[in-house]
Amino acid sequence: MTKQLAIGGAVALLLIAGGAKAAVVESNAQGFAIEERAHIDASPAKVYAALIHPENWWNSEHSFSQDAKNLSLDPKAGGCLCETLPGGGSVQHLTVTSVMPERMIRLRGAMGPFQSQGVDGALTFALKAGGDGTDLVLDNNVGGFIKGGMGKWPEAADGMLADLVVHLKYYVESGKPMPASPSAQ
Repeated sequence: MTKQLAIGGAVALLLIAGGAKAAVVESNAQGFAIEERAHIDASPAKVYAALIHPENWWNSEHSFSQDAKNLSLDPKAGGCLCETLPGGGSVQHLTVTSVMPERMIRLRGAMGPFQSQGVDGALTFALKAGGDGTDLVLDNNVGGFIKGGMGKWPEAADGMLADLVVHLKYYVESGKPMPASPSAQ
């Protein structure tokens, strides 16, 4: 079994065990929609406080610098989910469009490999008190032109976003970043 398959299986087990649900809810030639759901054992205030500090919980594998500590989020309209790069470089991943503290934050733009394509996306994190914690719904809608078509991009994006939700949940509930996967070490 390859390391990637093992890691994928581990993420799937974490999603199932943690009550997270992930899915590409729609996909066509123009774009796709992804929804990730998880119950987090913490208040909406605590989840929101963590959410706006991606440097603490983001998976470093999903960054250009391979170090989540280089990420920052300015949680106000017009703010940036940005990353500093070695040698003075930087990346604007997404721009904040809406903020309702402890309830919702919405960002727009093209993340990662989508930045070189003719696409745009809307990424929403919605938080709602539920039971003894917070119900998180991540909604990501991406549309536009990708050379060669959408192909497997929706599933790849779904895997990345599911992984981020697992990392956020782990961080909020444990108070520490999720350990790096064996392939990242």
